[in-house]
Amino acid sequence: MVAIPLGVVVATFVVGWAADVTHEATGPGAVTRLTDRQLDMHRYSAGNSGAGDVEIANLTLYGSSSATRPIGHAVLSCTFVSRSERSCDGTYVLPRGMIITGGVLKTRLLYTAAITGGTGLYNNARGTLTVTAKGLKPRREFLLFRLSG
Repeated sequence: MVAIPLGVVVATFVVGWAADVTHEATGPGAVTRLTDRQLDMHRYSAGNSGAGDVEIANLTLYGSSSATRPIGHAVLSCTFVSRSERSCDGTYVLPRGMIITGGVLKTRLLYTAAITGGTGLYNNARGTLTVTAKGLKPRREFLLFRLSG
């Protein structure tokens, strides 16, 4: 008779744990790998010094399973604070929500930005985005989103 209540307790625990794991898809330790392709980039000059110049890049996003079928898009907006540094904000629009990023970088060849929030599945997301350029003409990048909350 003791075996039945113990089995019910174990089954309840397992079902609860599985539901929690699937619900917290963006919880601590979640990693999302994407690639992108830059569609266009525009730079608007504020003068000769470089400070105040703005770059706006539009990107197509691809999942890890296909580099030909887009799953979303992104916009990266950077304001130069000096000739060599820019402050950038990114919005990555995915099928189940958006991820918002921000940071200061010297180059777009390799950088890390903070994940500052999101919507939908990524509501209140936190963590880091690491971007590595893998081609320049057209610009293609590898994106590694490490979500911590």
